[in-house]
Amino acid sequence: MKTEHLKYIKEAIKEARKGLDEGGIPIGAVLVEDDKIISRGHNRLIQDDSIIFHAEMDCLESAGKLKGADYKRCTLYTTLVPCEMCSGLILLYNIPKVVAGENETFGGPEEYLKEHDVELVNLDLDECKEMMLEYIHENPEVWNEEMERVS
Repeated sequence: MKTEHLKYIKEAIKEARKGLDEGGIPIGAVLVEDDKIISRGHNRLIQDDSIIFHAEMDCLESAGKLKGADYKRCTLYTTLVPCEMCSGLILLYNIPKVVAGENETFGGPEEYLKEHDVELVNLDLDECKEMMLEYIHENPEVWNEEMERVS
C-alpha cells in the first residue's frame, strides 16, 4: 500500500468521523489534485435530511466548478466504495482514479467504474470497516432505511 494513499485516506477518515460527530453516517471523502487536497466532504444525509449528500457528492460540490482538465488530474479518496449515484458523478466528470477504504459493508458498482476506465483501488482498511460496522450495529434502523432506498 502506497504511503500517499494512506496520507489521503486518513483525511477522508477524518471527514467520516466529523460526519459521525454531527450525528450522521460515517463516510468521508477528499478530492486530491496534483498531490494537494482541494476539497473535503462527508455524508450529510441525516444532518441535512438530504437524499443526495453522500460523502463523494458533498466533496465534489465543495470543490466548486473545476475545469474539465482539472477533474482529469484528480483522485477521489473515499472511506467506502462509491454507490451508483456517486459513481455516475465520477464518470460524468472524468475522474480517473478512486481510492476506497473498504467495500465490505457496502458493495458499489466497482466493475462499472473499471469498465469505464476508472482505476479503482480498494485499500481494504480495518479502520474503515470497523467504523461502518459499529455505526450499522448502533443504528440498524437508519442504515436499513438508507439501504432500502438504494437497493
